[in-house]
Amino acid sequence: MNTALRLPAPDVEALIQGRMIAAMSQIFLNPRRQFALYSSDASINLLPTEHYYRSDFLPIAQSALAQLNSETVLIKAWAKCETCQILNDAESLAALSRLTVWTSEALQEILSQRGHIFLVYLRVYLLPQPLEVPVNTKGNFVSLPNLLTITESSPVLSDRVFSQRRQQLELRQPPLHPELEELQNAIAQLSADNPAAEELDRDIKIFLGWGSGKPAKRLDSDESWIEKIAQIGNSSDGHTFEKLVRKGFLKLGFSGSGLDPNSMGGAGGMDFYCDAPYPMVGECKATKTEKVPDGTPAQLLKIGMNHLGKSQYERSIKLIVAAGELNFYANRTATENQMNVIRPETLQRLVEMQAQHKNSINLLELKQCLQQAPFGLADDKVNRYIDKINQDIKLRSHLIQLLKKHLETTGEETVAIDALHVAYLYSSPPQPLKREEMHDILIELSSPLTGYLGRKKGGDGSDRFYFLRDLPAA
Repeated sequence: MNTALRLPAPDVEALIQGRMIAAMSQIFLNPRRQFALYSSDASINLLPTEHYYRSDFLPIAQSALAQLNSETVLIKAWAKCETCQILNDAESLAALSRLTVWTSEALQEILSQRGHIFLVYLRVYLLPQPLEVPVNTKGNFVSLPNLLTITESSPVLSDRVFSQRRQQLELRQPPLHPELEELQNAIAQLSADNPAAEELDRDIKIFLGWGSGKPAKRLDSDESWIEKIAQIGNSSDGHTFEKLVRKGFLKLGFSGSGLDPNSMGGAGGMDFYCDAPYPMVGECKATKTEKVPDGTPAQLLKIGMNHLGKSQYERSIKLIVAAGELNFYANRTATENQMNVIRPETLQRLVEMQAQHKNSINLLELKQCLQQAPFGLADDKVNRYIDKINQDIKLRSHLIQLLKKHLETTGEETVAIDALHVAYLYSSPPQPLKREEMHDILIELSSPLTGYLGRKKGGDGSDRFYFLRDLPAA
């Protein structure tokens, strides 16, 4: 590919985001023609920006124009012309406006001045790496300085979603969720520096069909300190380590005044104490190279009994987070007093799992894990619990991808449990799964609290399911 179609920068941004699948061209474009998308200023538009773009899209349009460089243009995507319609009917412009980012006023002005509108349906693909080219202000098409190698590996919209959007645009069907579109535009203004808003923004876009449904795997806003738990635990900075451990347990969902990251712990009191959902008392031991002495579990026993009393202490989960190797006596004391000793790396892994997949750590299941033998060195049993969560997530991710692929292949909107179970048997499944077990998992994934699938209820287990968004595997 050696050419690019010049479009206003806001239009290119809307195409890349999946907000619309159409562009307006000044000439008729033949189907199957391919070109890069070149972002230009708004001078090629017939109306000022504030009148050309819908008010809910205007902040994004203004931002796209503000980011233009006077010397170079960053090309992020290429497109394939699926069809080109010639519009000369003013009656359909209001419906077209609702399905794009342009105002009815702008569409009417173009029709009045040119007598027609060339509406191009575009299938858009992201480039593996953006291409920077010199600014060129002439012509509908811009020659690229070098040949551009393209692939179809990163479509903005899946085949199924694009087909649905194309039908909607061809028939001028109204948007299904206009209120949700307004909410998304409001949230988009907060997402630049708010990870929670960014996640909600992404989920709404996927629900609206404005994206591929493949969210990037990432931690949340706590990523910076979570990544330091193991590092600080393997240092001599015991005070900072205590703070990180308390923050880690808060992140996991524990609560209690004994988890205040800013309070002073240490020898005079318990390093951490959780009230809910069950009592847990613990000690922290940051070490660089030295072994953990018998004094660490002995201190947990003494301080726990003194502060909580015998009855409350015995009901509590006992946990030591220590980097160093336990000496013989420390390990014996911890084992005989039903204390769990884990390394900072294990705690960090727990917290990372919770950050990547919110509420994936079931604290009651974790309690059962910590209540069971062996005691003393407990990394193996805790890591087995984390591995089980990983497997559960991979299974659910596999089911979602299988359902999504089945719908794209068959062209159906929903799938029945029997058809999906047969497909599962031939999909190199991560584990055997009975029909009833699959049904239970699909019900879970279609809960409003998870929102990965949608569900159309039927009698006697004849529910049908449809795709909403992907679940990235852990």
